[in-house]
Amino acid sequence: MATGVNQRVQTHRTKLRRAGLRPVQIWVPDTRRPGFAKECRRQCLAAARADARDTGTRKFMDAALADVEGWTA
Repeated sequence: MATGVNQRVQTHRTKLRRAGLRPVQIWVPDTRRPGFAKECRRQCLAAARADARDTGTRKFMDAALADVEGWTA
């Protein structure tokens, strides 16, 4: 049975390649790893502190947000 699955996967990948696509492997953080949530919180707090100190960016974003009138239906 595994041969059938392998053949279907290979056929699918061949079709994708013919369509101009190529496989890409992406490594992402393991969300199940111990300490992952704690590290996410640490980074979020660090980003929030940096944002709070950056008044120029905040003013720019506020001005951009005020200029979105009519963008949505």
